[in-house]
Amino acid sequence: MSTLVPVILCGGSGTRLWPLSRKSFPKQFVPLIGNKSLLQLTLERVAPLGPQVMAVAAEDHRFLVADTFRQARVEGRLLLEPTGRNTAAAMALAALAAKPDDLLLFCPADHHIPDAATFQATMRQGVVAAEAGAVVTFGVVPSFPSTAYGYIRQGTPRSDGSLKVAQFIEKPDAARAQQLLLQGDTLWNAGIFLAVAGVLLDALEKHAPDILASCRAAMAAVQEETVGSAAARAVFLRPQRAAFEACRSQSIDYAVMEKHPEVAVVPFRGQWSDVGSWNAVADLTPADAQQNRVIGQGFAHDARNTFIHAPHRPVVALGTRDLLIVDTPDAVLVADRSCAEQVKDVVALLEKAEAAQAVLHRKVVRPWGWYDSVDAGERFQVKRIGVKPGASLSLQKHHHRAEHWVVVKGTAQVTRGSETFLLSENQSTYIPIGEVHRLHNPGKMELEMIEVQSGAYLGEDDIVRLEDSYGRGGA
Repeated sequence: MSTLVPVILCGGSGTRLWPLSRKSFPKQFVPLIGNKSLLQLTLERVAPLGPQVMAVAAEDHRFLVADTFRQARVEGRLLLEPTGRNTAAAMALAALAAKPDDLLLFCPADHHIPDAATFQATMRQGVVAAEAGAVVTFGVVPSFPSTAYGYIRQGTPRSDGSLKVAQFIEKPDAARAQQLLLQGDTLWNAGIFLAVAGVLLDALEKHAPDILASCRAAMAAVQEETVGSAAARAVFLRPQRAAFEACRSQSIDYAVMEKHPEVAVVPFRGQWSDVGSWNAVADLTPADAQQNRVIGQGFAHDARNTFIHAPHRPVVALGTRDLLIVDTPDAVLVADRSCAEQVKDVVALLEKAEAAQAVLHRKVVRPWGWYDSVDAGERFQVKRIGVKPGASLSLQKHHHRAEHWVVVKGTAQVTRGSETFLLSENQSTYIPIGEVHRLHNPGKMELEMIEVQSGAYLGEDDIVRLEDSYGRGGA
């Protein structure tokens, strides 16, 4: 029997759940369910299916993915795409990194499937068909006439317990979706696939040889890097950039599934959501008698069918109907619930206006912890900084700014020039312009400090890294 290897596809632009999700911090990393991210829940769900998990993720998100693996206590390898090229290329990379007879289960990182046992049992139902040479997809039994998903029309039963695929159907309009639901033989296309690595590569060779050729060239010069401490080690696999960037972008559905003769489908009958809009998030939240749904410090008065996401401060909805209200420290979304699918269009407008909030959060995650830009003005900036236990920032210097540090929680080990010293709570220090320095947390609890920057230029690119534990070079 082949070894089953779950492969998590971690791509995503972070636009549909703006402003909580952004391009630098897409929805799969946002703690949406029980203070866990969708990626962490996905890792916990697939871990019992195989001894090791693989992930395909963007280079820019590598430490977010590695940290989530650590939180989920799952071991694995991370294939890092230098740029996004859709699911056909991502799956080709994984198949090339695997053994030819490995059974690869491809799962999106951002789906919510609360019944892990039903999910695991359904995935195992597809093994016989996959080992017999089929590319297996899993379709969700629809619960309403959705226009947000593609559909799969089921064909006749196969001898291996799966079903033939009669037709793939693109996202329908409302009338067509209602018709498909009433037919009773269609499933939502969940984007979950199971195939032997060699079988998938043969299918790509037949139907998308140019994509496979680009990925082969990229993996022929793959570089492997192990980073982090023994307690939190990550293995990064980097395909050759130029070869992969030459690959065209296409989904596996168009590249292979709609053309390949040996495609099977297994129905999944559990609860499923791709959490693809704020309406989907709202539907995961318990409702009151007036169908208002509240997360955090929201208050709905004389309101109906209003969703409020307010984790940071009180947000009041008075006399509202059918609204989505999402509050974050640096941006607020107020939308009619019927316009939830258009949030990505608003993000495009913000990007065109060069608004930083389209891409970045005020709070930015780093491999050593995080920083939150609290305030800024002419020639100054104030940040809250959190450093994980045992973690260090790079040994660095700045050409244009000085820094003042005040420890508010934990203990800091400071390197400043030729001296190294400790700071405890309520103690502070000063880093002059051009001084080589490093911040380290030697303790067992998170270090938190306030940093005040002052100078003529305060951009993040004014960092000259001299030593770094995370493989980041240059500025």
